[in-house]
Amino acid sequence: MSITPPPSRPKRRDWVPGVKIVVWILCLAPLAILADRIFLFGQFTGGDFVDDPVELIQHWTGNTSLILLLLGLAATPLRRLLGWNWTIRFRRLIGLFAFFHATLHVLSWFVFDHQLAIGPIIEDVIERNWILVGMLSWLLLIPLALTSTAGWIRRLGGKKWNRLHRLVYPIAILGVLHFLWQTKLLECDPVLYTAALVLLLGVRWWVRKK
Repeated sequence: MSITPPPSRPKRRDWVPGVKIVVWILCLAPLAILADRIFLFGQFTGGDFVDDPVELIQHWTGNTSLILLLLGLAATPLRRLLGWNWTIRFRRLIGLFAFFHATLHVLSWFVFDHQLAIGPIIEDVIERNWILVGMLSWLLLIPLALTSTAGWIRRLGGKKWNRLHRLVYPIAILGVLHFLWQTKLLECDPVLYTAALVLLLGVRWWVRKK
């Protein structure tokens, strides 16, 4: 009499591609919402009429990049404190989308504010501290985005790669400073981002000390 073997359990990684698709959709959703608000006047998302599309584009893309940066920073505390090891699998993908939205933010400033004129761009960067720290934050993101592939991890080695990608912490600090300094008054959003960043850095320091 033959015995039918029990069905094999699905591998733990079988769910990863499905979750990656969800992450892609969530990270691209802000662009869809932005397009709806500008071109369809919020027909699907219920937004109000946009008086200044350029300001909305710059504010929206900058906010999205900061949110994704902070979400990427939250992966390690969640893994250490709650045992959510799965968060690490999507940290690089979220970081790449943070760079993508930050690049849209910078390009919108290049194009709409300065029409790609190099002289005025450099002058603005030198004269305004909030633009300077924002530009530094974006420039530091470039090597992180370029080395986010498995091939670069092998070339650099784990230790060098991890050391390089610790730049994400000063990048996040510069990004939050950029948002804080450009607001004339202490508005709600930049204060919330600052509090979230301080919390994440504090948790990381506490975990390392433990």
